[in-house]
Amino acid sequence: MLPYGRQSIDDSDVEAVVAALRSDWLTTGPQVDGFEADLAGWTGGVPCVAVSNGTAALHVAYAAAGVGPGDEVITSPMTFVATASTAAMHGARIFFADVEEDTANLDAAAVQSVVSARTRVIAAVDYAGHPAEYDDLRKVARDAGALLLADAAHAIGSTYRDQPVGSIADLTTFSFFPTKNLTTAEGGAVATADPKLLERARRFRTIGLVRDRGAQRYPDEGGWHQEVHEYGLNYRLPDVLCALGRSQLGRLPAFKARRTELTRRYNEMLADVPGLRLPVQRGWVDPAWHLYPVRVLDGRRREVYDRMRAAGIGVQVNYIPVYWHPVFEDLGYQRGMCPNAEAFYAEELSLPMFPDLTDADQDRVVEALRTILT
Repeated sequence: MLPYGRQSIDDSDVEAVVAALRSDWLTTGPQVDGFEADLAGWTGGVPCVAVSNGTAALHVAYAAAGVGPGDEVITSPMTFVATASTAAMHGARIFFADVEEDTANLDAAAVQSVVSARTRVIAAVDYAGHPAEYDDLRKVARDAGALLLADAAHAIGSTYRDQPVGSIADLTTFSFFPTKNLTTAEGGAVATADPKLLERARRFRTIGLVRDRGAQRYPDEGGWHQEVHEYGLNYRLPDVLCALGRSQLGRLPAFKARRTELTRRYNEMLADVPGLRLPVQRGWVDPAWHLYPVRVLDGRRREVYDRMRAAGIGVQVNYIPVYWHPVFEDLGYQRGMCPNAEAFYAEELSLPMFPDLTDADQDRVVEALRTILT
């Protein structure tokens, strides 16, 4: 089965991991600091906190933002459930705003319609690697006194109006799952330029421990002393995986270039296929395409999905609208509340997209799709 996404691991990655295994550090050591510093090279110098996965990154970011009971978080329904569920786990009430009809990114006008004095965070999602409209979202957030969060799980390496993703929002989260634009096996990160948010993120990532004597309540207890002032969790990313991440970051320009080339080839080869709508790219963004999401028209998405997979081509659907999940349905969220998102979901199909996808395999994907639809 040709997968829709997969990691790209070469000898340099293996050597980096082996070197870490042979060092004195397996958990938190010098590779963590090095990985965070290397990540900042992709966020315009904005500091980063490495965490154990992309879901943890969201949970940490909402904790850093001080999200709690009585707060409201506005986000997109066209995302993985964790974008919303991790805020709900802090006690927030989730409001889903509809997406733009063409990009499937959070629509600033829809956000404006549900924002309130209790809105703590507006969480955008860079769907497929295409950055959201951050200028418009920033204005809504600023007027509401809310923080702007970018769920950039798909988008490391992307830029918006020449600004790197990671430097645009108050908080940005990344995922390094194997299908993403680079991998640490499991892993993620939070980026923020705000020193207070950064410190809160670091503490929550490390069980809430305070080791800085200047910040402790009882600093003279002894050299071993550490304190917990607020609850946190163990979301640390170990040295071994950070070593892999550092090696992968060195390959990220090549990964992005190949994803761009694959997107160009799909655009050219699928341009005349009937019953198919191709993804758009706005002129002021430079995406690091994580997905290649087409829209299958005329109610044929299920048929195309089944026939492509029967042909050994692992297409995927990204995503079920978050509020359709029973955990949100049981809270009273109803279908029909975000019509653009639901229309997008009804037609969306992700074609194989990863750096090691060969031209020949891509040609096979296109030919299979063309055969079904023509």
